Amino acid sequence: MKQKVDVTDYAELITKMLPKGILLNTMTDRFNSMVIGWGHLGTLWSIPTFVVYVRQSRFTKEMLDKSGEFTVSVPLEKVDPGINRICGTLSGRDIDKVKETGITLEDPEVNHTPGIREYPLTIECKVIYTQDQVIKDIPDDIVRGHYPMKPDGSYDFHTMYVGQILDAYIIK
Repeated sequence: MKQKVDVTDYAELITKMLPKGILLNTMTDRFNSMVIGWGHLGTLWSIPTFVVYVRQSRFTKEMLDKSGEFTVSVPLEKVDPGINRICGTLSGRDIDKVKETGITLEDPEVNHTPGIREYPLTIECKVIYTQDQVIKDIPDDIVRGHYPMKPDGSYDFHTMYVGQILDAYIIK
């Protein structure tokens, strides 16, 4: 069962949980979930949106680019350290995160990407805009603090995905 919610009523919870790690879920030929600690709930172009940032090297980026949609799963009380460890450190290229974490997928209402019962606040989104970060536009201290240089001299920056919120609910 799902209880429809106005996601803005949960803005404080989302803001509190985001730095602890919430889940960004994608679905193409298989499901993948990764921990995110950066994001924004808001309004852009008079549209309710959730913005996520994904490093360009991540498997999740490939899946987002292919599917054009995602769900965000937020715990109501606390993050599960086992789920966050696996979804935050291991790649879906190499493992089945559903099997490894024991999470329970919940069918979506509008898009094709499931939510996660263990993190019941679910936001379904479709990508309406993407933008790669531009190094020259990021202050040097932020680059140094968040983007260590790789051995080849390059950086693993993020791509921003603006998702139009299509539905929001709590999985019961």
